[in-house]
Amino acid sequence: MPLPASFLIAAGTAPVFFSEIAVLLVVSALVAYVCHRLGIMPIVSFLIAGALIGPHALGVVQDEALIEAAAEVGVILLLFTIGIEFSLEKLARIKRLIFIGGGLQVVLVVAIVTGLLRLFEVGWAASIFTGFLVALSSTAIVMKLLMDRGETNTAGGQGALGVLIFQDLAVVAMVLLVPMLGGEGGTSLDLAIALGKAVGIVVLVLVVARRVMPKVLEAVARTCSQEIFLLTVVAICFGTAWLTSLAGVSLSLGAFLAGLVISESRFSEMAFGEILPLQILFSATFFVSVGLLLDLGFLIANPLLILAIIGGVLVLKVLTTFLSIKVLRYTTGTAAFTGLMLAQVGEFSFVLERAGREVGLFPAGIENGGPQAFIAATVVLMIATPFLATLGERLRARFAQKAKDAATKEAMETADEAPAHGAIRDHVIIAGYGEAGRKIARVLQARDIPYCIVTLSPEGAREAEAAGLHVISGNYTRQHELTLAGVRHARLLLVADDDLETTLRVVRSAHVLNPGLRVMASTRFEEEIEELQEAGASDAVAEEQESIVRLLTCVLEAYDIAPEHVRNHQQALRAHQHAALNFATRKSTYELSDAQQQTSKCAHTDQTQIVTPSAFGCEECLEMGDTWVHLRICMTCGHVGCCDSSKNKHATKHHHATDHPIVMSFEPGEEWAWCYEDRTTF
Repeated sequence: MPLPASFLIAAGTAPVFFSEIAVLLVVSALVAYVCHRLGIMPIVSFLIAGALIGPHALGVVQDEALIEAAAEVGVILLLFTIGIEFSLEKLARIKRLIFIGGGLQVVLVVAIVTGLLRLFEVGWAASIFTGFLVALSSTAIVMKLLMDRGETNTAGGQGALGVLIFQDLAVVAMVLLVPMLGGEGGTSLDLAIALGKAVGIVVLVLVVARRVMPKVLEAVARTCSQEIFLLTVVAICFGTAWLTSLAGVSLSLGAFLAGLVISESRFSEMAFGEILPLQILFSATFFVSVGLLLDLGFLIANPLLILAIIGGVLVLKVLTTFLSIKVLRYTTGTAAFTGLMLAQVGEFSFVLERAGREVGLFPAGIENGGPQAFIAATVVLMIATPFLATLGERLRARFAQKAKDAATKEAMETADEAPAHGAIRDHVIIAGYGEAGRKIARVLQARDIPYCIVTLSPEGAREAEAAGLHVISGNYTRQHELTLAGVRHARLLLVADDDLETTLRVVRSAHVLNPGLRVMASTRFEEEIEELQEAGASDAVAEEQESIVRLLTCVLEAYDIAPEHVRNHQQALRAHQHAALNFATRKSTYELSDAQQQTSKCAHTDQTQIVTPSAFGCEECLEMGDTWVHLRICMTCGHVGCCDSSKNKHATKHHHATDHPIVMSFEPGEEWAWCYEDRTTF
């Protein structure tokens, strides 16, 4: 009977795979450090590390199957964290990007590659198969870059995500079609059944996200055990990915759906924080595993061939993605950024390439050298992706500046003739089209209150115009743009910008143009309110004071909207806010019950009294603008702090600072107490 690995480790003999894992991590860390000092991005450093220690270079790592397994875990955890950052509402908003943008991109690439190869008399099956390989982009690399750059919620980030999601869905069909192209098994009916199963399981996952998972996570979080919570989150991630894989859906897409499941719960931020360290470790392993595939000798021996393939793929992927995004009326800069982000070939293409090899299909129909040429070009493109992303970012900024300059020039030329919004009177000017501006504009439109939006964001202007809203694209800190918006004849100016300096400039410019104008502004911190009022703001509210709700209330009341309608709009907005639990559901005072005061479990009940809550949520978290999981109230002074499952643990910190021994649960319907000194619940 063989000895278990744990015994071997204890006896001083490491498992066979341990040396390769150790070398992989050590070399990766060293290469990553050197690359960091040279200003090279982490993703590139891990790909280089894999190429160096792989079987085609130093040969330190030979067990590729083990590394591939760890890499698959990395992709799963990466897509899971991306899913947590999204939500079903956000996904619904990009459905056109997924099915129109993504569908068009995949169809164009496959059709063009097939047509070009047919010109060189490559067989139909090999041509279509090669189109499949080229059509896919790297979900792991692109989403990692977007997350690191904070781009996941930008127009370019959502464009990339939409196309990538469709590609992951298309993989289901491609995997089933490869054996058919190779002349082995499968019928059209089999394909339809498999696709039906995939759609069914995706729908099932989304139903569970809405109906079941929030309750499950609520129950687990109430245990206040970080270990149980982390285990549950990982189980949801891997369990959902496994279930979707049974229907033929890729593990990465299944993991993304699992993240969406978590995102529907109020514990999504807590889950993200728990899973992030694991995701970072295994994602690094994925990028190293891709580098292992590169044969440096083949690359050095065939540089012109590899460069030609890279150039062809780059031109094709950038153009097709650009056209697919432009069709949806996104800006030129956003389309260029998305095209360059998706210009590489994806990790799942490696899986398809191996599947094709098994049935006699090879890239471009070339059996000798075709697979290695494909792998070499793919890895080099992956290494180049961060640099292409930087180029895309610069192009986007350049196009945005040109569009802004053109809009300003056009506005100046037509301002004296007939300004687009100059005829509006007694209206609201919304300076900024962020979250507050979006919500308030829609309410004003529903109430038939005249308004005009002024925004610097080309994407925001495009979105507002597509929604049929009145919008001017320009810098609302300048008097010219405010004049175009009719500031001299407006009733209200609403500044929905979270930057204090920008808000101050808008207020001062408006005050010069129309000293009697009522100006309302939001700011991030309460101490900034006085400065805004001194600059000329009639009303100023801070974010912690429910700024969106209060700003909207001021606007509606200024137009004499009936109080019941105002209340309805307030309730609708609050329903979408992830704020503190409703203070009204809790008692006004707290005290230990007679049974709790007389319990033998705790010797410190004499230090408690009837207390009044110090705040509706954790005092310190409210000051920091942070969140919590559960709340506890100190039975000596009434301090309200967050529990140990919360990242800040302010209730425990309060105990250590004051020596107040006992806290009670501050959650509705719970009356248990905990003594820090006696370590007991009663």
